[in-house]
Amino acid sequence: MSKVSFENLLEAGVHFGHLKRKWNPAMAPYIFEEKKGIHIIDLNKTIAHLDQACAAMKQIAKSGKKVLFVATKKQAKEIVAQKVTEVNMPYVTERWSGGMLTNFQTTRKSIRKMSSIDKMKTDGTWETLNKRERLFKTRQREKLEKNFGSIADMTRQPAAIFLVDILKEHIALNEAKRLNIPTFAMVDTNSNPKLVDFPIPANDDATKSITIILDAICGAIREGLEDRKTTKGADKDEAPEAVVATEVATEENKD
Repeated sequence: MSKVSFENLLEAGVHFGHLKRKWNPAMAPYIFEEKKGIHIIDLNKTIAHLDQACAAMKQIAKSGKKVLFVATKKQAKEIVAQKVTEVNMPYVTERWSGGMLTNFQTTRKSIRKMSSIDKMKTDGTWETLNKRERLFKTRQREKLEKNFGSIADMTRQPAAIFLVDILKEHIALNEAKRLNIPTFAMVDTNSNPKLVDFPIPANDDATKSITIILDAICGAIREGLEDRKTTKGADKDEAPEAVVATEVATEENKD
């Protein structure tokens, strides 16, 4: 469960949609009313869909898989970077590089290039470079860090992708769909929720709205990770007993 109340969502302004003239008709089931030319999102629908998304996120995290978060819009960048880092998931808050998912091997090459530059600084190679070469490598490393640093630990394609604003992140959404990667997203009244597997009807422009939705999603991931840790611990505790039982059975067979 997301554990987010109607009042919390209301206070965060999650219900504020776009102007009526900018709406996407596919969002009709999630719109409560029109007020002063602005569509108001039905927060009961938001809670129901957020609960579904959280339950799915929890299971993904429990299975030990990664969820990639994408939010390149100004008001979402810092929030995503902070919240997602806390649950150790990969994220993209700078420009989405085309083919980041569909051409994942090239993405991994860029990440390895970043690691090779780091290695040069520790194995003595860096000292053999002249000033111009060092400057070039430094700038190259900075550019790679900006674009790929937050996904450096993503050794394989993610099990799911979470998007803030599917209109802005349409390239990432299309790549995920091509690869059949489950998609989760905050969907405002100007977007098409049918393009997403787990749409969460919500204001995707206000920082408070983005924060409260991400808090719930990251909270679910945290619960999944804790469950995974507990399960692993239980398995370890049971292991010695299993060994003893095997030894006893072996002795009985000898007799």
